[in-house]
Amino acid sequence: MTSPSTRARNRRGEGARLRDDILAAAAAILDETGDGQAVTLRAVARRVGISAPSIYPHFGDRDAILLTLTRQAFAELTERLRAPGGVDARERLIGVCDAYLNFAATHPERYRIMFGGVFDGARAVAAGSLTVEEATGLGRDALQVVVDSLDACVQSGQSASNDTFADAVALWLGLHGLAHQRAVIPGFPWPADITDRVVRPLARLAA
Repeated sequence: MTSPSTRARNRRGEGARLRDDILAAAAAILDETGDGQAVTLRAVARRVGISAPSIYPHFGDRDAILLTLTRQAFAELTERLRAPGGVDARERLIGVCDAYLNFAATHPERYRIMFGGVFDGARAVAAGSLTVEEATGLGRDALQVVVDSLDACVQSGQSASNDTFADAVALWLGLHGLAHQRAVIPGFPWPADITDRVVRPLARLAA
């Protein structure tokens, strides 16, 4: 294994590999420390085995790295939400909600940067590194999975929703609030059926 000061230089055309190494290092620091502030250009460079200026051809600043990690995290969340199968629409929706909460619990720091933690989307928009459309589009695919799952419940007669988008947004917010509270007060005696108590009324599911 090469030391931080002796990392082998990438051959021509291998710049993408260094970019991936930078992202992997940033993600590892985030997961290992549990502290988004620990993801600095210097710390990432040290982990990869390069000098900090070597990052600039790939990422203009720390926020650019965090933005890419945020996009990757939303992509992973979307993939997990799409995973639940089953024939029954209600069971699929519950599976989607469980997958959301599980992702938040198992990737707490990545989840935090997705929703305004150390990565500041408003600052990125102000700096011109992110458009308003891109900022509002983060998480759109994941939300669409929730919308489609709820719509399937309506079509099967298992939900009384008459506006699946609005109710899916409310459900998303309910899941987000539950995920956040579980993270900040883990010792609270949460009811065993708390997920059902949040999902059922927000998704307007039949009893």
